Amino acid sequence: MDVSVILPTMNEEEAIRVVLPRIKGVLDGMGLDYEIIVVDKSSDQTPEIAKGLGAVVVRQRGRGYGDAYLEGFRRARGKYVLMLDPDGSYDPEDIPAILEPLLKDEADFVIGSRLKGEMDPGAMPWLHRRIGNPLLTWVLNLFFKAGISDAHCGMRAIKRDALEKLPLKCKGMEFASEMVIEAAKHGLRIREVPIRYHPRIGKSKLSSFKDGWRHLRLMLLYSPTHLFLIPGLLLLTLGLFLLAYTYVFEPIRLHTMILGSLLLITGTQVLGFGVSAKVYAVKEGLEKPDRITGFFMRYSILEEGLLVGGILLLMGLVLGVRLFLQWRNANYGALFHIQEAILILTLITLGLQVVFFSFFISVYMLKEG
Repeated sequence: MDVSVILPTMNEEEAIRVVLPRIKGVLDGMGLDYEIIVVDKSSDQTPEIAKGLGAVVVRQRGRGYGDAYLEGFRRARGKYVLMLDPDGSYDPEDIPAILEPLLKDEADFVIGSRLKGEMDPGAMPWLHRRIGNPLLTWVLNLFFKAGISDAHCGMRAIKRDALEKLPLKCKGMEFASEMVIEAAKHGLRIREVPIRYHPRIGKSKLSSFKDGWRHLRLMLLYSPTHLFLIPGLLLLTLGLFLLAYTYVFEPIRLHTMILGSLLLITGTQVLGFGVSAKVYAVKEGLEKPDRITGFFMRYSILEEGLLVGGILLLMGLVLGVRLFLQWRNANYGALFHIQEAILILTLITLGLQVVFFSFFISVYMLKEG
């Protein structure tokens, strides 16, 4: 079997009558051995029409765009898997251009680009075309270096052996982003092909803001570096600067010093979340080790963390005892050493954070012994 075409359908009886014969005509013209798998969740006549036109119809047990494709992948037998929405928006005449890089072994994963191709007036809402899609694609490229222009294009093709390398699991619309992310992370050769895009037949099932948030949410969860490490490092650096500068040069600005302490403590906590997330991802095989995870996955990290945290804690306690003695010498009256009190509380809090973080991260290493 050369090609498996997977079509997710949900009440597409108008479109399926038009699209299926066109897909078959193109593939017949290419001389390829193929199968068309319709994964259906309809309440209308879509499955009956698809079956009558020669497609293999699989009833979708779960829910969601991604779930339909995952079901289709399990049934596919072809060397190449072709994906497209059967709503008439994607032109079957572009199938040869999508498959060509795979057939010539020039790519492992091919994705269409509506933004670089021809788009009919009204085919894509202005909000999606000018803001949503470009913004989400830019974020995806920033985080994962995919180098594409249209991350949410639904017309794609992938080699079966390449598909089997991708641990795809998202059930909803964010599946489109997950597939590109995993392809980039696993080093697949990705090729983008300009395609045509037409107004869909029937009513759209997209929810602009809900589906857009699901894509952004997935990208953030897939990238602990951008979600935790970079913001945490910025907060920590700014907090340390404000705290040190105010304590040394302008001790009268207590509010600035308090802000610095807050940012420093928060930044340290966020960094801890980021490191923990990256170590977890490596342990679960979701991410390859890098210098950051390599450093924190060492056996000695617990002892080193206890040493650093203990020093910070000891410094805070020594300064705290010193301040207490000054207070006692003042007969427990008013003592205007608020700067020292802020510094003491900051050191003690940081020390405790580092100590417990060291224990927490070492829990992941128990199996490494």
